[in-house]
Amino acid sequence: MEKKDFHVIAETGIHARPATMLVQTASKFNSDINLEYSGKTVNLKSIMGVMSLGVGQGADVTISADGEDASEAIKAISETMTKEGLSE
Repeated sequence: MEKKDFHVIAETGIHARPATMLVQTASKFNSDINLEYSGKTVNLKSIMGVMSLGVGQGADVTISADGEDASEAIKAISETMTKEGLSE
């Protein structure tokens, strides 16, 4: 299992567009990928799950991946978080 913590810097948090980008990135991998925020964990491949968390600016989130391509998944999601301006 691979895990990585992120600090959300985007003014709008993880709203619809970046959430969609994260879900699309996560969906390319076979691993089980989860987003954890404020004691709740959702499947990162579910747009409704991600949106239901209401992750705002300044939030600390943890993304974990478990499976054969877990490290590649975390790397790609990390790149998407940076590219979308969600974290540094």
